[in-house]
Amino acid sequence: MGKLTKFFNDTKEEMQHKVSWPTYTELQKSSILVLVGSLVFAVVVGAMDFVYDSTLEWFYNQF
Repeated sequence: MGKLTKFFNDTKEEMQHKVSWPTYTELQKSSILVLVGSLVFAVVVGAMDFVYDSTLEWFYNQF
């Protein structure tokens, strides 16, 4: 049990004193960047899906 307690105490110490936490402004900028990147990725994947679906539907309707 002592090792587990030491682990949690060390983890708490590291999180409080050794981790470099971002400022609120940095956090906002990073969040916006992730949101925009995710939206762009979703649009690209959606467009690819639409093109593949349309192409396969056209191909299958030929027969």
